[in-house]
Amino acid sequence: MQPEFLAAATEMRAVGLETDDPLIYRATVSPERQAAFEVTTGRSETYASLDDAVGRGAALIAELVGHAAPSQRIAYLGRNSIDQIVVCLACQRAGHVFVPLNWRLGASELGQIVADCEPAVLLHDAEFAPVLGDIHQPLPRTVSVEGDGGWDDMLRSAKRAEPMPTEADAACIMLYTSGTTGSPKGVIITRRNAFASAVNFALVGEVTSRSVTLCDLPFFHTIGLVAIGRTTLTMGGRLVISDRFLPDRTLATLGDPELGVTHYFAVPQMASALRNAPAWDPSALKALQAIFIGGAPLSPALIEAFLEDGIPLVNGYGMSEAGTAIHMPLDRDAVARHPGSVGFPAPLLAVRLVGEDGQDVADGEVGEIWLKGPSVTPGYWNKPGETARAFVGDWYRTGDLGRRAEGGVIHVPDRLKDMYITGGENVFPAEIEAVIGAHPKVRDVAVLGLPDPKWGECGVAFIVAHVEAPSADEILAHCAERLASYKRPTRIVFLEQIPRTASGKAQKHILRQTHAEL
Repeated sequence: MQPEFLAAATEMRAVGLETDDPLIYRATVSPERQAAFEVTTGRSETYASLDDAVGRGAALIAELVGHAAPSQRIAYLGRNSIDQIVVCLACQRAGHVFVPLNWRLGASELGQIVADCEPAVLLHDAEFAPVLGDIHQPLPRTVSVEGDGGWDDMLRSAKRAEPMPTEADAACIMLYTSGTTGSPKGVIITRRNAFASAVNFALVGEVTSRSVTLCDLPFFHTIGLVAIGRTTLTMGGRLVISDRFLPDRTLATLGDPELGVTHYFAVPQMASALRNAPAWDPSALKALQAIFIGGAPLSPALIEAFLEDGIPLVNGYGMSEAGTAIHMPLDRDAVARHPGSVGFPAPLLAVRLVGEDGQDVADGEVGEIWLKGPSVTPGYWNKPGETARAFVGDWYRTGDLGRRAEGGVIHVPDRLKDMYITGGENVFPAEIEAVIGAHPKVRDVAVLGLPDPKWGECGVAFIVAHVEAPSADEILAHCAERLASYKRPTRIVFLEQIPRTASGKAQKHILRQTHAEL
């Protein structure tokens, strides 16, 4: 028979969470510790002052929303800032849902998302007022963050509100997917999801109260808002916020001894830009434990280059729907032994690799990655059909392919939808991209399969060159030395830029549309 105290604890865990707010505990035990710092303005908040701002923000959000039912969406269009962190956490305390909008989108695209999530209020940086003016449809109440009568102004006179009691499975954040297929979906993130995601990354990334994290990845993406922002504050670390990625400024921040940044997060293109910047000096980055990479495949050549400089690139795999799912440890030897691997399953997630027959594949074979655990989303906003297709029972189907090697380490060869078949052989574009990306004259590359009358499909490589451009023959010869004949691209297309999402994923649907005549 289960002991009475254990039964009570189990029941409490089932109905709710008492400690998932990232600030309440820290504001009690370490109120004067610096919680957040803005690179561009020098603004600083302690855990006590940030907690107070969030409490007043919760009252202000309740006032702006009025007597509406709980779980209203509060949209935010703005760059990374302490203000955005305050609004995000205040939404949770007020029982509402924070929806950060992608400021890189145009008016038409933003209009579609606003129409889908139907926010009660839309907060925005003054910088983005013009794009809101170009949206040709009714908007909710809009409030500028800055200026007279804006959010900052109203917050100063607001009185602190106590947290609203809400269930652990109530939504607190909604993130719109980056749209590699051209159709963003609102991913629902509950209090339980956000807390479990933060714990997962804290464990795999070794984030503690002594950690200093730099975030210049946008808060409208799960890496910035949850993996970096939420984890750091939950663990009582110091969150250094930058409003954008600028290689020289990022390097100066990473090398600032007064800040002592220990954790930095990037997509592969950002890491490459840092290493190619004139200010690159690895000796100045002594406090940095690692650069954490996600969002897109990482080439072994880039890993080796950083290891030679004494800085490990620690690869990982995650998504808006589950947060950090698979991750390499902070171990330089492990990174060197498993180049290109995304690592091991996070502690609070179960991972399966499933074949077309619905059965788990053997080690060494490729299967679709399925996930289950407390960080996994309950589904998509207003899309019951999409939600149903994404789940098999409690298991979330990622659409990504994985292969488990000896020792349990996992490689992600590609997305299921990106794999193409040429002459009856399966080809994974990420493998080809890693080979071409290692060429010294190549800055960026994306490979996809396009229809071919002879082979069914054939590979086309879209390449962005460095200053000295390679010829198509050079690329083909480079591939011939390293790839089986059926894997080699048959066509090379040089571009000025490859369209990518904020998380670094190549938008291959745009390449397909733009180059359909190839």
